[in-house]
Amino acid sequence: MDRLLLPSFLSDYSQTSFNLKQHLQEFLHLDSETLEQNLATGKEKLAELGHKDFDWEAATTFYRDKVGEIYLFELGAWHLESSENIENTLFLIVDHAKGRVLDFGGGIGTHTICAALCPQVEQVIYCDINPLNRDFVRHRVEQLGLSQKIVFCSEMPKEESFETIISFDVLEHLPDPCQQLLLFHQALKPTGKTILNWHFFKGFNQEYPFHLDDPQVIEAFFKIVQSKFLEIFHPYYSTARCYRKWV
Repeated sequence: MDRLLLPSFLSDYSQTSFNLKQHLQEFLHLDSETLEQNLATGKEKLAELGHKDFDWEAATTFYRDKVGEIYLFELGAWHLESSENIENTLFLIVDHAKGRVLDFGGGIGTHTICAALCPQVEQVIYCDINPLNRDFVRHRVEQLGLSQKIVFCSEMPKEESFETIISFDVLEHLPDPCQQLLLFHQALKPTGKTILNWHFFKGFNQEYPFHLDDPQVIEAFFKIVQSKFLEIFHPYYSTARCYRKWV
């Protein structure tokens, strides 16, 4: 089967992941060899930091203040190594995102950039608690000429509504993903859609010590999903799921 191609306005993703390596080098003032070394060890170093310092009682502080550049390298390596997997989430954004889009926990900005490039999207609100992530994505956005279409914030805007809410690889990092899901439901317009994924698993070798895996919380989470949202079928091979509100 031929591989499905992204639309032409996303061609930079297929070639360079939206110039990710170049942006990392520029922002962190690194040569290419040093960047490659850090990308190769990012996942391991973040796991080590998690085993040492992560505490659910201080999860906000961990992601805001402690992960530093290591998180950029870990996220960068994941996005570069799993480009085809992530590409399928971009197809979902192209198919369903419109109007005002909230990217909650936007990380290194791949999905924010994708949404901003979609002609049916008016504005993207990039939300991430980590100030280094925000500064890095702001740099990326400036380089790509998208500054007028993207707004940055550290917390989910209150009393605002969105046609689209996206959140990838975030819910498993939250002490209370159920509450976040309810906030998404409240902020989503009646005809809006949300595109989400999650990974409630610490890994076969505990490589994700900062992932939630409490069975009771996970059960409550799925009950909320099933009572508040209706899943919309999509044909892409991805862990991401698309939903609309029950009406």
